[in-house]
Amino acid sequence: MKTTIYMVRHAESPYDEGTERTRGLTAKGRADVEKITKLLSDEGIDIIFSSPYRRAVLSVEGLAQHLNLEIETFEDLRERHFSSDEVIDLMSNIRNNFYNAEYALPGGESNADCQNRSITVLKTILTEHKGKKIAIGTHGLVMTLMMNHFDSNYGLAFLDQLKKPDIYKMQFEDLELKEVTRLWNE
Repeated sequence: MKTTIYMVRHAESPYDEGTERTRGLTAKGRADVEKITKLLSDEGIDIIFSSPYRRAVLSVEGLAQHLNLEIETFEDLRERHFSSDEVIDLMSNIRNNFYNAEYALPGGESNADCQNRSITVLKTILTEHKGKKIAIGTHGLVMTLMMNHFDSNYGLAFLDQLKKPDIYKMQFEDLELKEVTRLWNE
């Protein structure tokens, strides 16, 4: 029995230091939500989950309204927490430390910690909703780390080419990833 996960990386969001949880979407991001809704509305999605971060929820909200579904958020699907103490060049830090899974800035979390917490949620979703089609509102790095858990080809090069938004359809048999298809082509 196949279970399908649609990873929906959030649409474009204005970066504003200190608003990780609450920042919304840009005008382009809001327009792309309509495209996400149109693209996924005929996929037969049964359930929608999301990171609690506003930009992730907003990116699947149109789909939820169209399908008359609720969005259930999971705290452990949030993006990786880098540091509460220092301002960093985020992308430089990600690139420099991507393959050092245990590395974390003071007050921050490592890729390994982020991957472990998010995979625990994803495995629970796969087990409890076997045979269903599930959309997940997510973020670039945490999505990459979840996909990397099942296939090491999803690494830094994959992360670097992601768009905002982006959508990947992942097909599972039990907890084994069988196929990945990119659906976002803009």
